[in-house]
Amino acid sequence: MILCDTGPLVALIDQSDANYARCLATLKTLPATPFITTWPCLTEAMYLLFRVGGLPAQDELWSFLVDGLVRLHLPEQREWQRLRSLMQDYSDSPMDLADASLVAAGEQLAVRHVFTLDRHFHAYRMNGQHPFEVIP
Repeated sequence: MILCDTGPLVALIDQSDANYARCLATLKTLPATPFITTWPCLTEAMYLLFRVGGLPAQDELWSFLVDGLVRLHLPEQREWQRLRSLMQDYSDSPMDLADASLVAAGEQLAVRHVFTLDRHFHAYRMNGQHPFEVIP
């Protein structure tokens, strides 16, 4: 499994995105398994896609979910406090809700690979110890 951040979700749909070619090339090298994303990342991606491509761009992201290319991780009750703790721990970065949700999902699902354009993931640690394997 591979976690997927907002940036690649947007770049893979918005061909005018500066990271479109890079994300598409990376996608071709990855195993054909669904990406895992979170509600905050999905919400952020929907917002950004509406700004660049309106409903058609958002609908393409919906198709990623419907077709099973992306799966949504729904946090368990105990993850809410973890999100809060992470945002406090990384307040100097600062860590936003989308990043915190991916770190918590990674911890919950024991997934260290993250497809992201966010350099902060090089500093984030799962359970305060294990670095993420950042793709690309």
